[in-house]
Amino acid sequence: MTAAWLPRIPRVVSSIALPPQPVPDRIKVLHIITNFTTGAGGNTLLSAIGMDPDRYEVFIASSPGGEFWDRAEAAGVKTRRLPGFVREIAPLRDLSVLFQLIRLIRRERFTIVHTHTTKAGFLGRVAARLCGTPVVVHTFHAFSFHDFMDARVRRTYMLLERLMRPLTDEFLAVAPRVARQAVEYRLARPGRVSVAPSAVELSDLPSEPDRSVRQEFGVASSAPLIGTVGRILYQKAPLDFVRMAALVAEHRPDARFIMVGDGPMTDEVRAEAERSGVDLIMPGFRDDVPRITCALDVFVMPSLYEGLGRALTEALACACPVVASAVNGVPDLVRPGETGLLAAPGDPEAVARCVLWLLDHPLEAKRMGRQGRTAALEVFKPEHMCAVLDDTYSRLLGLPSPAHDDLEGDEMLRPRATLDLARVAVEPQSSQPDRVLRARPVGRRRSRHEGGAGRAT
Repeated sequence: MTAAWLPRIPRVVSSIALPPQPVPDRIKVLHIITNFTTGAGGNTLLSAIGMDPDRYEVFIASSPGGEFWDRAEAAGVKTRRLPGFVREIAPLRDLSVLFQLIRLIRRERFTIVHTHTTKAGFLGRVAARLCGTPVVVHTFHAFSFHDFMDARVRRTYMLLERLMRPLTDEFLAVAPRVARQAVEYRLARPGRVSVAPSAVELSDLPSEPDRSVRQEFGVASSAPLIGTVGRILYQKAPLDFVRMAALVAEHRPDARFIMVGDGPMTDEVRAEAERSGVDLIMPGFRDDVPRITCALDVFVMPSLYEGLGRALTEALACACPVVASAVNGVPDLVRPGETGLLAAPGDPEAVARCVLWLLDHPLEAKRMGRQGRTAALEVFKPEHMCAVLDDTYSRLLGLPSPAHDDLEGDEMLRPRATLDLARVAVEPQSSQPDRVLRARPVGRRRSRHEGGAGRAT
């Protein structure tokens, strides 16, 4: 890290005993995100409340909905709700949001505008440049395009992302493979992407299952319990989870399955479960997700595309054996045979094979779960992510890097830090070469849920 501007000097007199001193100007930062809700919204919340309040004055602008507004305001973050801010492409609403952002940026004169997700990244970066904002940063949580969408729509989204590249001073990514893909897709300039692991509040996550969970849902203590958590929408491939469950039940008829969350495909999932004869527990949205996750024998995330997956991170931190799709940044987190198992996206049979393997090898599965918890608790500390942000902001402004006393010497503090789970896992790293696994279409998967034309994130 950059050397401190001044050496550490002991205080001679308490500030209370001094005459009133002027308060140094703080760096004004505006975070812009489309939806201030779970996933990228949780990352943005921790990015805002985790920064030094003596050094930064932080704002968040987003759509009016979302569950994090009260927490942000209670932590001293200034908030701005933007009516009409929606994920879908809506020209008139988008133009209104752009004008709202321009007024806000001009009025507050931010030093840094930091955008998150695709729609906010587009409108926020345009507004910041029109207002002459000195520093513009964008975080890739996931990409707006994927291999399961119409090719023309995919090319359009890629073009829009590429148009934003000259308007951005620095890029961040939630995982190394996400950073690599951003460069490969020409969304970011080579050498201008830093990895800031998407932080999760891990301190209160359980590591031992709560037996009352099984009692609540009527699951026998001896029955394998396989589950998933997240929005029930096309990206998360909930129908693949049901199909996987049907295949697993053929070999393990005592297995039970649970899907926590809600979303636009809820009714379709219920119908598919009934058609397949799967006894699927669907409790809807819950505010005790970690408690439920920790009670699972296997956590499954069959997403078709995913930046990293906060539910997956929490599952690992709960010491739960995991099976996940090998997409985007997920292989950085799930190392086969070390912290979990991977399957090709859109392949419920492959997911089922992995789930059955973990059920048939409970000792190895439990050990992978413990190693996943060790890695997650070390890598995804909010302090790590905020230290990377602090260093990045300081470097872009020509300021000395601040001291991070509790994290000195940690590799995660470097602006180009990598997400090295093997460094903290119990087992040594595999000698197999690193491979990036991208989603490939399996048959004709397009549907009204895939977020094709008119959808952004």
